[in-house]
Amino acid sequence: MTESLVHKSRLPVHEILGPKGGAPIVGLTAYTAPVAKRLDGHVDFMLVGDSLAMVLYGMPTTREIDLDTMIRHGRAVARSARRAAVVVDMPFGTYEKDKEIALANIERVMRETGCDAVKMEGGAELADIVAAVTGSGIPVMGHVGLMPQRAKGHGDFRTKGKSEAEARRIVKDAQAVDAAGVFAIVVEGVVEAVARKITEAVKVPTIGIGASVSCDGQILVTEDMSGLFSDFKPRFVKRYAELGDDLEAAVAAYAQDVRSRNFPGPEHVVKKPKAAQPKEVPYPRG
Repeated sequence: MTESLVHKSRLPVHEILGPKGGAPIVGLTAYTAPVAKRLDGHVDFMLVGDSLAMVLYGMPTTREIDLDTMIRHGRAVARSARRAAVVVDMPFGTYEKDKEIALANIERVMRETGCDAVKMEGGAELADIVAAVTGSGIPVMGHVGLMPQRAKGHGDFRTKGKSEAEARRIVKDAQAVDAAGVFAIVVEGVVEAVARKITEAVKVPTIGIGASVSCDGQILVTEDMSGLFSDFKPRFVKRYAELGDDLEAAVAAYAQDVRSRNFPGPEHVVKKPKAAQPKEVPYPRG
């Protein structure tokens, strides 16, 4: 890991997010340095989520974002975090099929961003790769239930675990990545009872998003909970502010001031200083 990118005051993820059964864990997404600085004193971890594909870049799903983009955003957040742990999502297509490719890409993310851990979506089918990564000493956060990287459009973002068979599979997925060595598991978009069962069935903390209050912690997309993203609003999101409306009102006021020539005002410009007056030379006394 690049030493210059890491704030030594940050605690290891295992200390921040564990042990299981402690105080509820607080997580939010962060994609930029200014947002990371605002979140840092209030959350336990910040996720540089591949959700930035949709939130920042207007892409239809998270599948289009690439590794270089995730690294740039991860570096910005890691440089700004002095307390909270920083976890970076591994983007679609960079880790799922081959252990060596996964390790090479993940080591690059850790080295070039200075983050504390990576997150990987997948269950039993991914367990061998997760075990290889954790076995190399890299902390991994798991992700089961609704997996956005497998969604090909908004229609695929549906609640999981409604049938008995699907519920059993999701619990087994969580147990598989738990056994593979993850330090925490994000449980997304599942029936409440299933999320509760997962939390009881695994040894590591669970982080819910559209899951259950019984999870060991919670995470939301910052732009969702603050009202900055309004293309759609998931049912599980609670809005704590409407910053999008506030921003639009501020922009409208600015535009009005510019068009009416009320901005910039005298206090916003630098005027040429007055020419220095020559000093009066006293008349010499004889």
